[in-house]
Amino acid sequence: MQKDGLKTILVVDDDQDYLNQMKIQIEQFGFNVITADGQNEGVALIEKQRPDLAIIDLMMENMDSGFILGHKIKQKYPDLPVIIATAVTAETGLLFGIESEEDKNWIKADLYLEKGLRPDQLHREINKLLKI
Repeated sequence: MQKDGLKTILVVDDDQDYLNQMKIQIEQFGFNVITADGQNEGVALIEKQRPDLAIIDLMMENMDSGFILGHKIKQKYPDLPVIIATAVTAETGLLFGIESEEDKNWIKADLYLEKGLRPDQLHREINKLLKI
C-alpha cells in the first residue's frame, strides 16, 4: 500500500525499543512504516492493508510466532517479500537459515537476517527484495 508514492514496510517485533528503532531507521531510508508489537497485531494489520514488504521477529508471543506470521502473510499475499529478523542464534545458540528449497518452503520467508545488521546492509536488502 503506497501513500505519498512511498512503499510501505510492515515491522513486527515484541521489543518496543527495537520496533521504534527500526521504524525510525526505515523511515530514514524513505519508506512509510507500519508497526505491530506481536504476531496477533501483525495478523490484524495485514487483514486491513497490504504492505510492500514485511520484516518480522521470530520469537514473540511464542518461539515460532515469526514463522506463523510469515505463513499467514504468504497465504494472503504470496508475492509479498518477507524478512525474518532475529537474535535467536545469539540468544539460544541455535542456527537458522533458509538456504535449501525445503527450508524456504517450510519457513515462508524470502530472507533471514540476524538482528544487529548495519543500516546500510538492511537498506540494501530491502531495496533488493523490492527491486528498487
